[in-house]
Amino acid sequence: MLIVTTHFIEGRPVRQHLGMVSSQAILGANVVLDLMNAIRDFIGGRSKGYERVLAQARAEALKNLEAEARALGANAIVGVDLDYNTVGPNGSMLMVSVNGSAVIL
Repeated sequence: MLIVTTHFIEGRPVRQHLGMVSSQAILGANVVLDLMNAIRDFIGGRSKGYERVLAQARAEALKNLEAEARALGANAIVGVDLDYNTVGPNGSMLMVSVNGSAVIL
């Protein structure tokens, strides 16, 4: 499945729009990760722990988006938009939301 952020693909006209598809993945970081990142926040530097959690959430959200589009009979998703947020008590969970248009090229 072709998944792109642009609204068209040069040389591949959209033959049919099947509708909007969306997916979310929400992952909680653990207490140890939160503690380590509190220290990292104080001294500076990259948070590889949170980067891994965000990458996992993004991969899950895109996988679910693709499954939703396939269920509609799509062979591509165009206009994909990814959003990152925190949710839950004290923003303790990381959320990735993905939206796009399922199409047949």
